[in-house]
Amino acid sequence: MPKIRFILHNGTEHVVEGEVGNSAMQTAIDNMVPGIIADCGGNCSCATCHGYVDPAWLDKLAPISESEAAMLDGAMRVEDNSRLTCQISLTAELDGIVIRLPISQV
Repeated sequence: MPKIRFILHNGTEHVVEGEVGNSAMQTAIDNMVPGIIADCGGNCSCATCHGYVDPAWLDKLAPISESEAAMLDGAMRVEDNSRLTCQISLTAELDGIVIRLPISQV
């Protein structure tokens, strides 16, 4: 079971385990991680699961799709490492991934 380290804007960390094939967003919701709102339920039609993927992990993720890029265009405080956590599908290779959450999702 891959572990995800979510770091809130204030530095509080939540290390949670997810199942391969589930999204990082669903894993956060299942483990009540604050800062992941997930209004659309993981359908890539909002940006309330926005997170900053630690640069060391970016090359291990699937490329950003057009729909994810469009949703990120409307998000607040987007950075080069911004991703929608609903679009991060967990694999064994992502065990230990670090995702920081923006202050805009408090």
